[in-house]
Amino acid sequence: MHSRLPFAALLFNAFVWGLAWWPFQHMHQAGLHPLWATAFMYAVVLLALLAWRPSIWAQVRAHPELWLLALSSGLNNVAFNWAVTIGDVVRVILLFYLMPAWAVLLAWKVLGERPTPSALLRLALAFAGVVLVLLPEGAPAARLFQNLSLADGLALLGGFMFALTNVTLRRLHAVPGPARMFSMFGGCMLMALAVAWVGRQVGVVDPFPAVNSTWVITGLLLAGVLMLGNWALQFGAARLAAGTTALVMLSEVMFASVSSALLGAATLSTRTVLGGALILLASLLAALQFRRPGAAAASPTGTHGS
Repeated sequence: MHSRLPFAALLFNAFVWGLAWWPFQHMHQAGLHPLWATAFMYAVVLLALLAWRPSIWAQVRAHPELWLLALSSGLNNVAFNWAVTIGDVVRVILLFYLMPAWAVLLAWKVLGERPTPSALLRLALAFAGVVLVLLPEGAPAARLFQNLSLADGLALLGGFMFALTNVTLRRLHAVPGPARMFSMFGGCMLMALAVAWVGRQVGVVDPFPAVNSTWVITGLLLAGVLMLGNWALQFGAARLAAGTTALVMLSEVMFASVSSALLGAATLSTRTVLGGALILLASLLAALQFRRPGAAAASPTGTHGS
């Protein structure tokens, strides 16, 4: 029984993030922009963490290098939440899972890890999948970026920031776990507020709405569920190999795809399915790489930087 608990915990976290798009869209329909929703939820989470462990703030202040982690994880979360609220959910999830390709490039530049032939293969598979997802059938390759929607761009940015978050976590492995967690949650709140302010100036984000019981209750419930999901991930990732964790977390794509297709929030075209298969194959190969003896262990971290 105990050996199954870590797997169940990881599946629960993947389930939470695979269905997180629905409450964000629900709050958006109630008048709350996903940026304001993100800031509201993580403010609740931060207050809960401070009430549970008041000493955590002193740990954070002792490690100023955590600001980079706060920036990357905050932008990762902001981009993902905004994208799944306004875009085709399956398309967003697939573009977000370009993360293993970004991780190869970032590890090369930031950590000095030269890409291996298998890493270059993952890069090729992932970017070929992106071309299939983004480029309309019969369109010239030059139109690839002309067809990017705001949701597409946010999904790509979110995946890049998720990869940067993971690379940064590896650099900050000596920092206490609670301090890293608090910095990530704090970054989500601060980046949501900062991007919302910029969005207000350029007219793409609505002002903070009047208090509405629909979005307040939904936001509070989602904040609680996200905290449970994070603790479940910490529990499962600490007891399983990094590669096993990555493999189980890929089930998020299944949860998101099935739920969004059933509820009409996604369109599964042939090109999307084929492109998604290539992107997921790259992610799968990256996960299997961690299962090899001597592979670097990944730091347990919440999905999408939370």
